[in-house]
Amino acid sequence: MKLLHIDSSILGSQSASREIGAAWVQAWRERHGSAEVIHRDLARTPLAHLTGEIFAARQTPGAIHAPALQPAIEEDRAVLAEFLAADVVVIGAPMYNFSIPSQLKSWIDRIVVAGHTFRYGTNGPEGLVKGKKVVIVTSRGGVYSAGAPAAAMDFQETYLRAVLGFIGIDDVQVIRAEGLAHGADARAKALAAAHGVIGAELPLAA
Repeated sequence: MKLLHIDSSILGSQSASREIGAAWVQAWRERHGSAEVIHRDLARTPLAHLTGEIFAARQTPGAIHAPALQPAIEEDRAVLAEFLAADVVVIGAPMYNFSIPSQLKSWIDRIVVAGHTFRYGTNGPEGLVKGKKVVIVTSRGGVYSAGAPAAAMDFQETYLRAVLGFIGIDDVQVIRAEGLAHGADARAKALAAAHGVIGAELPLAA
């Protein structure tokens, strides 16, 4: 059993998505003590944006490329392999300007790859990633969940659900901490509620 933990917040120890994501992973570890956990911190070690050269290299995997390009090609392949090897993926995804951090988008551009995680057939696109669980930890200064006045401005959770569904992942859980900028009490309540979801789903071993 392998778990891949993705962090993308730029706020370090002040990050709600980092706090909640780490709590979920720790609770999961309690239940799967022998499992392997890989942590990729996209803020501290960001991936370069996808380039035309890397995209072209994907189309000719057996070709010989310029030596200067080879490390970037290998990194591209390694990020995809790391994702495909995981049974569970935990994604810390704060909302920045109604969407996700650019660091997280760069990672998504490395895992949504034709022929590996999706393909186009006679009936249109088909997701190829099956049997994987994804937990998305979202943090938001405002309130954007269904029914809220600002729900139409949520291009964070809606995008992540859409892109994961596109590559075939249908086991997606979202843990939200929202209204974090509405004062200290609101933040404390939101974090407590998110931790409560984790405790109910993955109670720590006695």
